[in-house]
Amino acid sequence: MPKRKDLKSILIIGSGPIIIGQACEFDYSGSQSLRSLREDGIETILINSNPATIMTDPKMADHVYLKPLTTKSIIEILKNHPNIDAVLPTMGGQTALNLCIEADEKGIWEDFDVEIIGVDIDAINITEDREKFRELMLKIGIGMPPQASATSFLKGKEIAQEFGFPLVIRASFTLGGAGAAIVHDPEDFDDLLSKGLEVSPIHEVMIDKALMGWKEYELELLRDKNDNVVIICTIENMDPMGIHTGDSITVAPAMTLSDKTFQRMRDMAIHMMRSIGDFAGGCNVQFAVSPDEKEDIIAIEINPRVSRSSALASKATGYPIAKIASKLAIGYTLDELDNQITKSTSALFEPTLDYVIVKIPRWNFDKFEGSDRTLGLQMKSVGEVMGIGRSFQEALHKATQSLEIKRNGLGADGKGYKDYDTIIQKLKVPSWDRVFVLYDAIQLGIPLSRIHDITKIDMWFLKQYEELHFLEQEVSKYTVESLSRSLLLEAKQKGFADRQIAHMLDCYESEVHKKRTELGINRVYKLVDTCAAEFKAMTPYYYSTFEEEIETADGKRYVANDSEVTEKRKIVVLGSGPNRIGQGIEFDYCCVHGVLAAAECDYETIMINCNPETVSTDFDTADKLYFEPVFWEHIYDIIRHEKPEGVIVQLGGQTALKLAEKLDKYGINIIGTSFESLDLAEDRGSFSTLLKENNIPYPRFGVAETADEALVLADELNFPLLVRPSYVLGGQGMKIVINKEELEAHVVDLLRSIPNNKLLLDHYLDGAIEAEADAICDGEDVYIIGIMEHIEPCGIHSGDSNATLPPFNLGEFVMQQIKDHTRKIALALNTVGLINIQFAVKDDVVYIIEANPRASRTVPFIAKAYGEPYVNYATKVMLGEKKVKDFDFKPHLDGYAIKQPVFSFNKFPNVNKNLGPEMKSTGESILFIDSLKDDEFYNLYSRRKMYLSK
Repeated sequence: MPKRKDLKSILIIGSGPIIIGQACEFDYSGSQSLRSLREDGIETILINSNPATIMTDPKMADHVYLKPLTTKSIIEILKNHPNIDAVLPTMGGQTALNLCIEADEKGIWEDFDVEIIGVDIDAINITEDREKFRELMLKIGIGMPPQASATSFLKGKEIAQEFGFPLVIRASFTLGGAGAAIVHDPEDFDDLLSKGLEVSPIHEVMIDKALMGWKEYELELLRDKNDNVVIICTIENMDPMGIHTGDSITVAPAMTLSDKTFQRMRDMAIHMMRSIGDFAGGCNVQFAVSPDEKEDIIAIEINPRVSRSSALASKATGYPIAKIASKLAIGYTLDELDNQITKSTSALFEPTLDYVIVKIPRWNFDKFEGSDRTLGLQMKSVGEVMGIGRSFQEALHKATQSLEIKRNGLGADGKGYKDYDTIIQKLKVPSWDRVFVLYDAIQLGIPLSRIHDITKIDMWFLKQYEELHFLEQEVSKYTVESLSRSLLLEAKQKGFADRQIAHMLDCYESEVHKKRTELGINRVYKLVDTCAAEFKAMTPYYYSTFEEEIETADGKRYVANDSEVTEKRKIVVLGSGPNRIGQGIEFDYCCVHGVLAAAECDYETIMINCNPETVSTDFDTADKLYFEPVFWEHIYDIIRHEKPEGVIVQLGGQTALKLAEKLDKYGINIIGTSFESLDLAEDRGSFSTLLKENNIPYPRFGVAETADEALVLADELNFPLLVRPSYVLGGQGMKIVINKEELEAHVVDLLRSIPNNKLLLDHYLDGAIEAEADAICDGEDVYIIGIMEHIEPCGIHSGDSNATLPPFNLGEFVMQQIKDHTRKIALALNTVGLINIQFAVKDDVVYIIEANPRASRTVPFIAKAYGEPYVNYATKVMLGEKKVKDFDFKPHLDGYAIKQPVFSFNKFPNVNKNLGPEMKSTGESILFIDSLKDDEFYNLYSRRKMYLSK
């Protein structure tokens, strides 16, 4: 049965601003869904308030509404589009589902005769209401932990008395584990019970007997209207029960599950999905398995929507879950749809992996001073990375190399813990660096049985770690000259980086690279093909590995490489790696537009990135996707293999920029602004000389490398002072200090966490207005794409400020200075492409705070506000295909657009919520207002000084 003929116009609800617990996985899912529906000629209407994403691009849907996610907005859209037949709420995370339920309760869908597709409201209610879910599971014979629900404090106390400790409290209808906690001690129970009841929108909690030490698994399912069900991916959490799946290290396929138990789990998942409703679409099921030989299975929860893990499962298998789920929602069946990878088999198949993927979350605790860094049932990570390898060990190493936390992988970098008590404590209380601490424990000689007793991590994983440790010990016995080919190949096959091997051999990374090249130990690239190479794959989606040579009957020796190099002109775009505060999805948006623009200029496009949540790592965004760490060794090997015309670094945030120096040193062409100019803008001394030569004012400043130097400078510059390290993003380590004691303490602290860094001390312009401008420059002409004024005073990081476009309070004289300074700086830095400049305005004088000749966080916002594809234009300028004067700029904006930051402080209740020079927001939304008399603007303006902190 083909698609339904009666569905011609569909409303899709997006997930809104990025928060902890709901990140850009839903932007990826929503973008896929929109493309999928439009392929079938369906009119798509999108509501989403997030300007930083690809999903809200004008080209993604027929009508994009950048509006607050409220029922008021829904009614407005349904009035504007009376022809909307259905709403698809399963692509926008919990936010979209909650809004859909609210609209249903208010009778909005009924009033406008709009059908809900992709899920049943009853299914949502059953799965979110933990009491109903429990009753249903028991009715259909699925095991559940001993549990009971409470809607009052008294009832909760009675349940705790009956079950005994440890207990788990879970709040109903929440996202990212909000309100959930493990309670070991009775004295903590009252407080955590109150919090759970408060956080739940229906003031209900489920109290479970804690299954401590049980293993946790997730299954991703798809079902069509004929009740065909496929299991796309089975994901095993390396961390046992008790850590939120979003904060767990996860592995696919499942590694430690017996086949018999896996078959039971499959049957249970299918039975559960069929029992919760009669819908066609995606579903995520979570199970706990007892760690003994009985392998008892207990259901934890089921989500009848595209989940956080389905983005990971899509990237892990190459099976585009959201795309297929959207087709199923409009009536297709799985057997009618093509496998998107092979194009020759149907979508009614279950992917088979001949590789391993490891996902590791990325945290940002350094942004939340005083935060509880332990991991539990409430999700705290802000992003994630995925490594693909031929073995668990290789994938684990690639994932740790992708994190960008100044580690080169597991061990062999001199940064591990050496103290027994510290290691034991860190094993007992799971924290963000647990993946490394396990290795440290083995290195220290702590027995695996003891590590297993403390962590309950399956012995199979611990043995894999131990093997790596033994290999490191073996390699360390040699020098770079005496190391054998077989041992070097084994180290590379198990994922050790050249840098780590150099550490073991006490030599330079370049010497290891030279040695392995001479010995013919080179990376080969393999396809992610969903079917373990049983069918020919048509999609160019690759990961790297190392293989032993194959010898044919006629004596020819070779290593099989799936990545064939074409004769076309090629461009590499370096991605932005894992999401984090200060470098979010805006840079992925820029990378995707860069790829599309280069393709329009007839280049073969090559994307390198390791973030499974994003559109840039979709298998059909670029001509070739290398799902690899944005880590020098991996990038260099890809460049040597592909021989591109050049590399675009200015779209991938600080991640890509940090590699510019290495690229330049190795003679690799940087597309657009040169490394010299990028470096000049980062080097405060040289940049200030440039400003001086151009008669452009800047706050008095100095550079210090020790606390003593900083104290001497303070006498010259006068307090208050803004102190910051160089070469960081998101204002990391920035602080305003008002006396010598504060200055000394902060400088000592900074130099301890970022050794050998140059610290910049600026005289802080108290009470100044902050503004910023983004522009495109081709080396001759400059076009300013937007000037924004911050509502908050100078001193709050630009990423945390409400910013208005155009400015609302800057006179003509000030605006002219901003325009003049922007043009002068862009040309003086020889910018080719994008540039962002930040200003402080005091007493009608415009001072320069900093300039960044690259894509900035605000470019997508400006592009959405004015309806212009600025990244596309800037990329064509970088490539030398166009000049600024070749474009017909037609920005259009009625009234004002305001960029509003969104915070995730609810995950860190004890943290100081004051804002300052260090960025803390996790996402943003866009608000359009007709005039400054708007109540929303008045509220923002009246609160502008509320949060300012040092």
